[in-house]
Formats: sequence, C-alpha cells, structure tokens
Amino acid sequence: MAAGSSNYWEDLRKQARQLENELDLKLVSFSKLCTSYSHSNSREGRRDSSDTTPLLNGSSQDHMFETMAVEIEQLLTKLTGVNDKMAEYSSTAGVTSINAALMHTLQRHRDILQDYTHEFHKTKANFQAIREREDLLGSVRKDIESYKTGSGVNNRRTELFLKEHEHLRSSDRLIEETISIAMATKENMTSQRGLLKSIQSRMNTLANRFPAVNSLIQRINLRKRRDSLILGSVIGICTILLLLYAFH
Repeated sequence: MAAGSSNYWEDLRKQARQLENELDLKLVSFSKLCTSYSHSNSREGRRDSSDTTPLLNGSSQDHMFETMAVEIEQLLTKLTGVNDKMAEYSSTAGVTSINAALMHTLQRHRDILQDYTHEFHKTKANFQAIREREDLLGSVRKDIESYKTGSGVNNRRTELFLKEHEHLRSSDRLIEETISIAMATKENMTSQRGLLKSIQSRMNTLANRFPAVNSLIQRINLRKRRDSLILGSVIGICTILLLLYAFH
C-alpha cells in the first residue's frame, strides 16, 4: 500500500510538472503574440493603402489569440485538478513528517499555478486593451479618410486633426516599446534568478570558510613577528658583546 501510494504521488507530481512546463511555453508564446499584434497594427496604421490586408491580419491574430487563450485555460484547469488531487492525497497521509513534506511540495505547486494564472489574465487584459485601442484608432482613421474623400479639400482644420492623430500614434508607439522592454527585462530577470541563488549559496559557503583561513593567517603573522624579535635580540646582544670586547 505504501509503495502504491508513493507511486500515485509521484505520478501526480510528474503530471503537475509536465503541465507547468507546457503552460510556461504557452504563456511565453501568448505574450509574444500580444507584442507582435501591437507592432503589426502600428505598422499598418502608418501605411497609406487599402483596408483589406490589415483586416485580414487582425482577424488572423484575433483567431490565434482566442485559440491560445482557450488552450491555456484548459491547461490551467487540468493543473488545478492535479493540485486538488495532491491536496486530497496529502490530507490522508498517515506519517506527520511525510505529511509536512508533502504539504511543502503542494504549496510550491499551488504558488506556481497562482503565478501562471495571474500572468495569463494580465497578458489577456493587455491584449484586449491593445485591440480595443486599435479598433478605436482604426475607426477614427476611417472617419478621417471618409471626410477627406467626401469634402475633396484638405483644409487647415483637417491638417491639424491629422497632425494631432499622428502625435497620438507616436505616443502609443513609445508606450508599446517601453512595455516590450519591460517584458524582456522580466524574462531576463526570471532566467537569472536561479543563477543568483546558486551564486548566493556558494558565497555563503565561502563566507563560512573565511574565519578559519583568517585565523591561520594571523597565527602565521604572529610567528613571523616573534621570530623577527628573537633574531633582532640576538643580533643586538652580539653587537654589544663585540663592542665591549673591542673597547677592552
């Protein structure tokens, strides 16, 4: 029974790790899709062409977004179910020490699930906000083109409106670039976190060894200082005896 229970727990852990790895890859791709959507729409906004290609690109990216969102939600649901099974198993474990270790492992998997869920909802909200902003700007752009076509004149008021619209587009591009840099920085910091932990443990090990090394160096210095004093005393006494012998 103990061996069977242990195998059941290990199977659950393997399932949780596999789902966590899949979620990590999906979330990275999801975040890149959000960034590419923003940049592609920015480039399309600067083109002076027909509306057919932008609409097709936006529709394709929207479909990819919906598909990936559904896949990530399914993975999160599966991972939640595995965590619930692990919680049920840990609550029925008989040995106190083993139960404590199981609870620690379960809490770590729950924290990972919570982080992935938070990151998914945040990226999804950012994507929807960008899409709504692009839809609004696209509507404004169509209104401008319709006005220009209908009036047939490029008066001063239209020029000012177009310049203001271009300023807004430039500000949006700067914000999007800043968001991209922040997301890249977050990925780099996440990848370096493990390396920093390893370096910290090594530094702690060296720090524990330094007191013994310092003590040895101090003993060597004291011995050198003592030998120097003895040698100086012998030389001084010999010099005094030679002087006394020379004057007598």
